[in-house]
Formats: sequence, C-alpha cells, structure tokens
Amino acid sequence: MITIRKSEDRGHFDFGWLDTYHTFSFDQYYDPAHTHWRSLRVINEDRVQPAHGFPTHSHRDMEIITYILAGALEHCASMGNVSVTRPGDVQHMSAGLGVSHSEFNPSEAEPVHLLQIWILPQSHGLPPGYEEKHFSDEERRGGLRLIASSDGRDGSVTIHQDAQVYATVLDTGQTAVHSLGENRYAWVQVARGTIRLDEVELKQGDGAAVRQESELVITAHDQAEVLLFDLA
Repeated sequence: MITIRKSEDRGHFDFGWLDTYHTFSFDQYYDPAHTHWRSLRVINEDRVQPAHGFPTHSHRDMEIITYILAGALEHCASMGNVSVTRPGDVQHMSAGLGVSHSEFNPSEAEPVHLLQIWILPQSHGLPPGYEEKHFSDEERRGGLRLIASSDGRDGSVTIHQDAQVYATVLDTGQTAVHSLGENRYAWVQVARGTIRLDEVELKQGDGAAVRQESELVITAHDQAEVLLFDLA
C-alpha cells in the first residue's frame, strides 16, 4: 500500500530569510494526521537566504540528518564541531543527552537548499555524537546508495535506530529497485525531479508512506534525486 503526501499539502511558512515546508508536524505547524511515520519524525525542506540562518538552539534525544541539495550550510555545535556542508555531504548529529548548535548560510549571494531529517532514537540519554561523510553523484547515480544505518555499514553514517536511509540520483528513464523485508515499512521523498513509484507518479516535494509491499521500483521521468527510508 502506497499513501501519497503531496508537496502542496505540507505545512509551509515563508519568513523571508527562510522558506520552509514541513512533511510532518513541526514547531508552529500541527497536523494530527501527519505527526510522523514510524521512527521518521521530521522532513523539513528549507531554503535559507544568503547570510542568514538558525541561531544557537538546543536538541536532545533525536537523530538529526542534514542533506544539502544546493549551496552550503555552516554548522557549529557545542561539541566543538565546525563544518561547512555542501551537496553530496551527509551530516549526522546524535543529540542524545543534549547539544546546542547553530546553522548558517555563509554565502553572501547564494541561497542554501536542504532537507533536515529527524529520526527518533531507540534509546534516550545517549552520549551526543557528530559525523559527516561525502557521497558523490557517481556513488548515488543509478542505484540506491546507503547513507545512514544502525551499523554504519558500507561507509554510511551511524544512527541509533533500526532504520536505513538511501539516496539516489537518477537520469531520465533510469530505475532503482529496493526490496522491503517482512514487517518493514518505507518512506520515499522526492528531493528533485519527477518519478514513478511502482505505478504512482511523484514530483518534487512529494512523499509516500509504504506498507505491505515487498519491492519498490523507482523510475525517473526526468533527472531526479530521491531519498528512501527503510523503517522498522
């Protein structure tokens, strides 16, 4: 069963410096029908204007993944981490017992376009952690590249949850296939382009909750970038 979450149905706020869409309930946006999907708690699509960003704020007990689509994002955390994340980079912060951080667009001219993803951890009170890895277009092109997992296999970042996150970049007509194990669920998020998920068309910003399916076939109508979450 595939249930579509259309892009235009997401929560949306435009604060001038920040144009943001919320797939699930977040901050000022609350939709009781869309609070989370399994352990997937947040998918925010953010566009941050040049020389703006999120001032220092705190998190705890959350696995936070930042996935950059265009531009760059500077990150400073209370653990002492300072980094600039760009397309192809996957940044993971395990908030655990609590961390404070800021996120800022360091460019004076170019907006940054990103997905921020929160996944609920299996346990509370874990030690905070930080990790960043790069996955080239070549690694992601034409197939599903594992970028986050519970065991860090295949060079993915390690998250504290029984979840696997995959990314793919598909040229027109290319297909990626994913098998879902028994009692597994999925969420498919289209970061750019238009795809067909089995027989369902999804465009940029659309998501789909998947249950009781054994195989997912993603075919690109045009150049597309897609994230797939395999969830317990």
